[in-house]
Amino acid sequence: MAKKINVKLILELRDAGMGRNAIASTRHMSRNSVSDVLHIADARGIAYSDVRNLDDQEVYSMFYPDKHAVEDMYRDPDYEYIHKELKKVGVTLKLLWNEYKDKCRTESGIPMGYTKFCDGYGNYTIRNKLANHLDHKPGIIVEVDWSGPTMSYVDMETGELITVYLFVATLPYSQYSYVEACLDMKQDTWLRCHIHMYEFFQGVTVRTVCDNLKTGVIRHPKEGDIVLNEAYEALGAHYRTAIMPTGVRKPRQKASVEGTVGKIATAIIASLRNEVFHSLPPLQVAVRKKLDEFNRRAFQKREYSRYEVFQEEKAYLHPLPEIPYEIAVWIYGRSINLNCHVIYEKNYYSCPYQYVKQKADLKITDAKLEIYVKGQRVATHTKFPEYVINRYSTHKEDMPDQFQQPAWDDERIMRWAYSIGTGTGEVIDRIFATVKIKEQGYNPSLSVLRLSKTYSEARLEAACEMALTKVRTPRYHHLKAILAANQDRIYLEKKNISQENLSASGYVRGAEYYGGDSND
Repeated sequence: MAKKINVKLILELRDAGMGRNAIASTRHMSRNSVSDVLHIADARGIAYSDVRNLDDQEVYSMFYPDKHAVEDMYRDPDYEYIHKELKKVGVTLKLLWNEYKDKCRTESGIPMGYTKFCDGYGNYTIRNKLANHLDHKPGIIVEVDWSGPTMSYVDMETGELITVYLFVATLPYSQYSYVEACLDMKQDTWLRCHIHMYEFFQGVTVRTVCDNLKTGVIRHPKEGDIVLNEAYEALGAHYRTAIMPTGVRKPRQKASVEGTVGKIATAIIASLRNEVFHSLPPLQVAVRKKLDEFNRRAFQKREYSRYEVFQEEKAYLHPLPEIPYEIAVWIYGRSINLNCHVIYEKNYYSCPYQYVKQKADLKITDAKLEIYVKGQRVATHTKFPEYVINRYSTHKEDMPDQFQQPAWDDERIMRWAYSIGTGTGEVIDRIFATVKIKEQGYNPSLSVLRLSKTYSEARLEAACEMALTKVRTPRYHHLKAILAANQDRIYLEKKNISQENLSASGYVRGAEYYGGDSND
């Protein structure tokens, strides 16, 4: 039904003592319309008490019988049906009005005009306290951003105040929101928040609307294609959602999340302001609890809550992929060494021996390291934690029956080591003790022993003795540093080894060359 003058309300307000101007201004009515109603009432002697028990339509018909008769000519649209149809993708009021007109002609009814049709739908949503679907439809858009306001926790060891950032996402249709507390706003964190957000919503929207953040958008020209970074684009492809950055300096294009940020500041940040946290996990738990309260709280200006409306919207979301998106870093062109391993972050990962001396590409995720040769995955390993170094992850099937180094074996290496000295022998013993397969110890052992060719056996032995006092398992880089800095010479001098013994052990220059008697 098109909007009509509320005659009964005007009479009620006048009966309460309000004048024409007051009624018009407080009820957003035209003063001429109010005057017209009061003039008719006075002319016909109609008071509020005469119409108190009548409904609005009956009172309107009493004052404007001709208008009522004309309006009754029109076929009333089924606004309940229209409201449901508007939730569907691509459905507009214009489309539904055309369908309504076609139905009226088929059934010999008179259709109302488009403006009256739209006004009627607007009044229907107001009377029934429903969300108007002209702006937002369920399951179409999620808006994401970082909250300007931040939180913090106190580091127990240092007393430092650690800043915590909030990722915020909102579904415009239901206003259902997701919030995650994070230690930074880096790209990997941004992507992980999206993964967690889709899991929280238990589905994916058609579009994901974001700001022009450097973590997601490389270039957003006024004309031409928007360029997303590779990882963000891959995430969108994995979840089958269109990543759509807003226009530059146009926050109103994602007004829902912008509005939610302010509400979140009150609902979560302000409500937790007096609580002290000493690590991120308990803060995240508290944020999630406040978020649930926020989503379940009833709207101020409409019925239901965000959670209740979301239960309706959830059916319109695309299902989650079977496997969550994995954040990966690629490293290209790594050599596959003779020991059938590639090196990543000072650790060793095996590769089938057939690919020795070829180049490999590494795909690194949070938990795994995958090795690719010419685009084909040839090995998968559990990645060592960041604090682990010089460890081997070896699949036995990757190793040949006999390691392809026929000139060397562990016995020959050990004989060479102990021929230099007990210190050198002990270093090589410890290297072999750290590997699962003896062949893994060949290269690191030989690299140590070959230092004797550059610096002499005596100096290598002294460096090994010194390193064993400082490092549990000395390696090439430890011994090389000692020798390059002449620390082995100082070590020997402190053991009061005579110049003669030094010369007999292969030293060419005397102690005076390196400082003489000035050395302690």
